[in-house]
Amino acid sequence: MPAPGAAAPGSVRSAGTAAPDFVLPDTHGTPVRLSALRGSPVVVVFFPFVFSGICTVELRELRDNLADFTARGVRLLAVSTDAMFAQRAWAEAEGFGFDLLSDFWPHGEVSRRYGVFDERSGHAVRGSFLVDADGTVRWSVVKPKGRARELAEYRDALATLET
Repeated sequence: MPAPGAAAPGSVRSAGTAAPDFVLPDTHGTPVRLSALRGSPVVVVFFPFVFSGICTVELRELRDNLADFTARGVRLLAVSTDAMFAQRAWAEAEGFGFDLLSDFWPHGEVSRRYGVFDERSGHAVRGSFLVDADGTVRWSVVKPKGRARELAEYRDALATLET
């Protein structure tokens, strides 16, 4: 049986469900708590690995279009199971203007709670979640291995905040 607030094994958090709270360190070890961000929407972006091809392309695109998020008061959090030190090196190399959070230990715990942890390979799959100001998942998308998320999907999800 999953822990309280956890998604059942193999199930992904979907629209209308409560977003599991979490505390994860950023690239400098500062804890970031999702529930502390209530009052503003948040997009949580799970990705497999720093310094990898598709992940780099995806997060660069988010970086280059960060104004789409900030204009709506949305905070962007990118989460992987990489250690924070690797994330820091990648963030510095890429100039990301948003938080990278480490789900390294306990390994993949938050990814599991969102239903996007691949037990066989030991990393998060590409899943994104728009959490509204009240802590409810408003939108989610999970892509199969080797497929990137499209910026248009994020833009469509952000537009739902206006309704």
